[in-house]
Amino acid sequence: MATPAKEEKKLLHPRNKHRSRYDFALLVKSTPALRDFIIVTPYGEESIDFADPAAVKMLNKALLKQHYDIEHWDIPENYLCPPIPGRADYIHYLADLLAEGNEGKVPTGKGVKVLDVGVGANCVYPLIGHQEYGWTFVGSEVDKRAVEAVKNIVAANSSLTNAVSVRLQPDPEKVLAGIIKPGEKFDLTLCNPPFHSSAAAAAIGSQRKLHNLGKNSKVLNFGGQPVELWCKGGEITFIQTMVQESVAFGDQVQWFTTLVSKSANVPDVYYMTDKVGAVRVKTVEMAQGQKTSRFVAWSFQH
Repeated sequence: MATPAKEEKKLLHPRNKHRSRYDFALLVKSTPALRDFIIVTPYGEESIDFADPAAVKMLNKALLKQHYDIEHWDIPENYLCPPIPGRADYIHYLADLLAEGNEGKVPTGKGVKVLDVGVGANCVYPLIGHQEYGWTFVGSEVDKRAVEAVKNIVAANSSLTNAVSVRLQPDPEKVLAGIIKPGEKFDLTLCNPPFHSSAAAAAIGSQRKLHNLGKNSKVLNFGGQPVELWCKGGEITFIQTMVQESVAFGDQVQWFTTLVSKSANVPDVYYMTDKVGAVRVKTVEMAQGQKTSRFVAWSFQH
């Protein structure tokens, strides 16, 4: 009888490389240091302690190396270490979005240019997107240390040369302005906006995750700098700024997209995009295990 975890994987995008359970024997073979973090679950299967940031970081290193040929990947301590399968899903569904305007065929190669708003020190979306589809990425960041971390990852992997770059957002109050250059064209923007509206809300969210994993509530969080976890007004305020700024770049970007973690916020995003005159708006639903997520895409181009 399959465990629930095995069933959940089936909900991932059909092209997602992480639809089956992690093959720890294979991962350890490519990244031997992972062996020190492997535990045995009550089901008698190998896993890691997902409440241990060091274990999650090592798993990510192994996954990126095994599945995406990223030989060298690292992030500074206490920066967000995201789950790879869910990040890959967003990329694959974005590929499907582009395929809709390309006779059903996913466009590949360096001619496809993508902006990752808030790329983070981990740079995971550009790594997956380039290695899977050959796309060119620009990442934006307000955090100078995260910018340096991305530059280090790119410099350490020859496959990323001239494929991934990062720009410092000079004004933390802006999202697209100050990043997209005059006349510059992008096929897509993607974004995983700060979810919480305050540091206190972010701490409560971390405690909830730990409780769900049955861990000691004294452990503070799963990693992440304040700018990665929260912003004033939460995700809806961040998205509102993005939507308002997108008008100025409507002829330079084919599709603006952003994750919307709270389904209750989707109608508000539709209202915002309608108010600024977007001519195409759509929601793409995704599912990773028991978690349902989605992104909203809008365009000013017919």
